[in-house]
Amino acid sequence: MIIVTRLNGPPFALNPDLIERADATPDTVLTLVDGTKYLIAESVEEVIEAVRQYRASVIALAQHIETAPAPARPLHVVPGEPEA
Repeated sequence: MIIVTRLNGPPFALNPDLIERADATPDTVLTLVDGTKYLIAESVEEVIEAVRQYRASVIALAQHIETAPAPARPLHVVPGEPEA
């Protein structure tokens, strides 16, 4: 999530994957993929930088995630009662 500030309101968190485009008209308008529009205080360049930092943090965190260790015992099917 990135933090952006409504032009006349409080900051809020926004999923950057939902941003379709950012327009400077001269205020910045974010248009989401569902057509929702937000008028925000940040510039287009600031939004781009926030999205870059967000994506870089996702990649950096993914590199630190360890895969689950293999089970100590192999898994097998447990036979059940035959169905009537």
